[in-house]
Amino acid sequence: MRWSILAFAFDNPSMEKFTPTERTQVRRLPKRGAYDRDTVYAILDAGFICHVGFVTDRGPIVIPTSYGRKDDKLYVHGSAASRMLRTLSDGVPVCVTVTLVDGLVLARSAFHHSINYRSVVVFGHAMAVTEREPKMEALRVISDQIVPGRWNDVRLPNEQELKATTVLEIPLLEASAKIRTGPPVDDEEDYALSVWAGVLPLRTSAGEPLADERMPAGIPVPEYLRNR
Repeated sequence: MRWSILAFAFDNPSMEKFTPTERTQVRRLPKRGAYDRDTVYAILDAGFICHVGFVTDRGPIVIPTSYGRKDDKLYVHGSAASRMLRTLSDGVPVCVTVTLVDGLVLARSAFHHSINYRSVVVFGHAMAVTEREPKMEALRVISDQIVPGRWNDVRLPNEQELKATTVLEIPLLEASAKIRTGPPVDDEEDYALSVWAGVLPLRTSAGEPLADERMPAGIPVPEYLRNR
């Protein structure tokens, strides 16, 4: 398996809040905006899929990929041969978004339907990381964010696999969160309508683990999968 990693490093981890910028300032419903690091971290830690956006000579591209966070860095992986990593290694501007959907907000009118969500947007520029240990640590972080404890069970990447890995680090210059919670907000006259309204909660849950048919007999399902 080949891995490629992007590391997003927070510019000043001692700061409790990110300073809103022209790009990160929440202008539409600003009360939903959040700039404190704890909120941003909590949203990042709750997910493992993000979208990486950048502009090429052929136009804008957005790529979905998995990620992991440790301290002031966010790691995003993909193929070493991917167009995304080749482009980002040239130092082009990048935008990364993470969105968690918590529920469908069903109003009495079609216009006021909404979604309860938590989201983060970050901006930065990529720099190549070539040291072996940071690459290995990035792989561990992303593996453990997706399936905590898995890294300790598997065969670790060998030297050939590490050479096939591209690692990029991006100092976090701009970041913000946006969150919607609560019930629908209808026009006052619509509250008397005979229409069901409320929130349909949504969540991602793990199913029963399915063993690989080529796995030797007698290997139990790991506890970290039973507890998902």
